[in-house]
Amino acid sequence: MKFGILRERKNPPDQRVVFSPQALVHLKQQYPDFSVKVESSGIRAFKDEAYQELGIEVVTDVSDCDVLISVKEIPVEQLVPNKTYFFFSHTIKKQPHNRTLLQVVLEKNIDLYDHETIVDENNRRLIGFGKYAGYVGVYNSIRAFGIKFELFKLPKAVTLNGKEELIRYLKRLVLPPLKIVVTGKGKVGKGAKEILDAIKIKEVSIDNYLTKKYAQSVYTHIGVLDYYKRKDNQEFDFENFIENKEAFESNFERFTKVSDIYISGHFFDNNSPAILTREMLQSKDCHIKVVADISCDVKGPIACTLRSSTIEEPLYGYLPSENKEVDIYHPAAIVVMAIDNLPSELPKDSSVGFGEMFTENVIPAFFNGDQDGILQRAQITKNGKLTTRFSYLQDYVDGK
Repeated sequence: MKFGILRERKNPPDQRVVFSPQALVHLKQQYPDFSVKVESSGIRAFKDEAYQELGIEVVTDVSDCDVLISVKEIPVEQLVPNKTYFFFSHTIKKQPHNRTLLQVVLEKNIDLYDHETIVDENNRRLIGFGKYAGYVGVYNSIRAFGIKFELFKLPKAVTLNGKEELIRYLKRLVLPPLKIVVTGKGKVGKGAKEILDAIKIKEVSIDNYLTKKYAQSVYTHIGVLDYYKRKDNQEFDFENFIENKEAFESNFERFTKVSDIYISGHFFDNNSPAILTREMLQSKDCHIKVVADISCDVKGPIACTLRSSTIEEPLYGYLPSENKEVDIYHPAAIVVMAIDNLPSELPKDSSVGFGEMFTENVIPAFFNGDQDGILQRAQITKNGKLTTRFSYLQDYVDGK
């Protein structure tokens, strides 16, 4: 089985890669039939020489490989027919901007696997960059607060050398007594919690967060059962929410009244209710100064996420009264950080971590007959058609 590691072609440039040089050496040792070529790249966090020094072949053409692996989407004109691809396709939520990508994948008889669709038998995601997005999201939210109120200046995360340096810079700060609310208990939320704990910001219960004043910065970490409620005010559990989302509405306004910073790390699908609405943001009781929307679903559950921002220009202002973008220093502006590729700011750390997950959860399936169904569940297209699991995308492919 011959694998090809593609260079990233999407703009803005992304320095991440699925496998570090050391990870590929480990795979070659573990699986005698594992063969790999790395496509030359001038932007990758690990230089070509780092692979070559460890005996990994670096080439300009990987079209002879069976399985082609990338992080981000492949430009449609670069897709090679009749190949197997792994990358984040950003199609499974019927994202309009990538409809053509999925159409071309089908036309070219490509077997497409999406990193996001690699799940276990209980539909839990097995790989992703979420933890690293959580790391950078916390750093950027605190950096944004310092910029907005001219309290302190932090360098951009992308200029630092990994997670530990982020923590060192944050630990140097003397913060005012901020209240920070984090939504989402998955990889993103856990990553955010890891950084907040590392810099000694105290975690408090929801009740204490909502009712008490503190002389130090604190945070509370909430999940679906905390930021949604049934419209009929009946009790519910997670399964009830999943099966009947239309019966729910946001219960987040109680947090907007006391929070300085909101860090969103939740998973959202198109059928879920909004979380932070225009009405909440327009309320005179709204206390939020910074929204770090790590999930970054534009025009989704967070009303102030008007667009995604970039690593180069990470912040913009949101004026609640007019629902429009303004300068971050506008007196009534809420600062929004909505970078949709946050892990790119920690390219080496996130590449190493992602490769470890891919090695553990995906590569064995190629050599054990997919005994756990990993590949079967993750496959979006096969023989020029959508697989049964993803047949719901047919109207999206058809442009309906």
